[in-house]
Amino acid sequence: MTLGQPNQRRYYLSDIPLEEARDRFYTALRDAGLLEAMPPEVVPVATARGRVTSGPVWAAKSSPHYDAAAMDGIAVRAADTTGATETSPVTLAVNDPGQQAVWVDTGDPMPSGFDAVIMVEHLHKVGENHVSIMDPVAPWQHVRPLGEDIIATELVLTENHQLSPADLGACAAAGLAHLSVRRRPSVAIIPTGNELVPVGTDLQPGDIVEFNSIMLSAQLEEWGAVATVVDPVRDDFVAIRDAAIEALKTHDLVIINAGSSAGSEDYTALVVEELGELLVHGIAVRPGHPVVLGLARGKPLVGLPGYPVSTMLTAELLLQPLIARWLGQARGGQRPIVHAQITRKVTSSTGEDEFLRVKLGRVGERMVATPVQRGAGVIMSLVRADGLVKIPRFSEGMEAGAEVAVELLRPLAEVENTIVAIGSHDLTLDLMSSFLRRAPFGANLSSSHIGSLGGLIALRRGEAHLAGSHLLDETTGKYNLSYIERYLPQFPVVLVNLVGRVQGLMVRPGNPSGIHSLSDLMRPDVTFVNRQRGSGTRVLLDYKLGEMGADPEAVNGYLREEFSHLAVAATVSGGSADVGLGILSAARALGLEFIPLANEQYDLVIPRTHYESDLLQPLLALLISEEFRQAVHELGGYDISRMGQVQAEIG
Repeated sequence: MTLGQPNQRRYYLSDIPLEEARDRFYTALRDAGLLEAMPPEVVPVATARGRVTSGPVWAAKSSPHYDAAAMDGIAVRAADTTGATETSPVTLAVNDPGQQAVWVDTGDPMPSGFDAVIMVEHLHKVGENHVSIMDPVAPWQHVRPLGEDIIATELVLTENHQLSPADLGACAAAGLAHLSVRRRPSVAIIPTGNELVPVGTDLQPGDIVEFNSIMLSAQLEEWGAVATVVDPVRDDFVAIRDAAIEALKTHDLVIINAGSSAGSEDYTALVVEELGELLVHGIAVRPGHPVVLGLARGKPLVGLPGYPVSTMLTAELLLQPLIARWLGQARGGQRPIVHAQITRKVTSSTGEDEFLRVKLGRVGERMVATPVQRGAGVIMSLVRADGLVKIPRFSEGMEAGAEVAVELLRPLAEVENTIVAIGSHDLTLDLMSSFLRRAPFGANLSSSHIGSLGGLIALRRGEAHLAGSHLLDETTGKYNLSYIERYLPQFPVVLVNLVGRVQGLMVRPGNPSGIHSLSDLMRPDVTFVNRQRGSGTRVLLDYKLGEMGADPEAVNGYLREEFSHLAVAATVSGGSADVGLGILSAARALGLEFIPLANEQYDLVIPRTHYESDLLQPLLALLISEEFRQAVHELGGYDISRMGQVQAEIG
């Protein structure tokens, strides 16, 4: 075949179900002889942790390889101790010419003709060279006979066994200095894109940090492969093709990252077809639809989507089983499954399997699962998630309260020790989460930001241990109390102050739009970004606009919503809005100017049953910790004078 520019055929993504795509790929690999386990290589036993044995491991030596004393004391002939009692002790000569007893230390070889050891604690010294005993001993008492642990030639480990630290010790004890293990599969990762720049670059608009390869290579190494990252390749067919040809020469698997959809600069499918056989172009999964699977030059050549969540998910679904097969494992590691109740309604496309990431926690007797932010490009969803829920094709989603099977991404013990907070966002909650992971607290905080009202409703439904709230009663001017009475009637709660804080207008440095007060939001040349309905900040805004007699609908951007103070600050910082309402600490975090409007009270609403539980004691202790209080103070914009104080007990 003559290699050159790609043909002009435009590729459109197919809609192949996941199982069909996987079967098509693996059938082609099997037919090409590419599913066989990797050949063996010999490595020192001390460096073999995590490797997989390529055959059965047989003991070269017995352990112990001699009869050994198991205690400090004297070696004796058991028959010489017969009849010893407290009233009629037996006296033995030690190290005398007649050799009735010999002093030994733990691990010493047993003297010839001796078959038991008496512990030094059970001896009574009589003169210089004699001891008395008050109990007889049985033959081979306190003796480790030859081969007690391992007998030479016995099976130590089976073939295709992944080596643990204990396995390495057993092999060394069996006299094995080296082990034959499966060669680790070699995988090349080719990042593509004109916009990619290295980590640490001074970023300009349009630049994208090339971090997918960092995640993907670490993921592959975790599975047992050796990953090599090629320098990023520009969006050019010939450049991508040539990089793939070079990588295929020396690697078992080649991954082209990005360039796998159907845009004008997406060449992966073309490269696969020119170099070999295109098997799949597009899978009905979300996130991760634009996947390319093929064979080229006798090797698997795969295109993974460029969005990070899609990259990680599709690699796990399609490539982890392949790595496992190459290492002689029947399948990849299977994570534990727990059942939980989803905390809010989730809609899903009916034509795709969706993999939804959730945060988990046990509230009372129920395990609850709260969806994290969705989106193929939301890398923090990978960081925050505790579990993964599969929403099958042809399902329209899940209703709130539905039971779901959750594949655990963290240890269950860690999930069980998680405090679930749902409600208003504040930076102190993020700081609290970090502090709680320190000794002596040792707890986890799972915080979801759906607004103050949403937090109270979550408490009423039994979905959280506490809710952050700063709801202003327009009639009384007080915070939270009337809302608790309205939304949590007959529900015993303890209201604990977290902070006082300053709300105000956040604008870009230099205040280019000349915004000085809330009345400037009514100007047609000013664009605003709002918080979501039900948030305390939105309530405050509506209250202030009402005081002015202003129509909220006249605010340009009133309907544009974000779900946290930092998200509002980021929108202003990025220039797509001129101003947003938020807290001083968020403005400082992103280098914005701040125009104060109001001081407010931010409290934690805690059902009494949780307030008194062992689970919440680390959090309550943290609130009176001087170190935490000082850290909050240094964020700026917070009044910590009442932090941890009970404001009210209701119900």
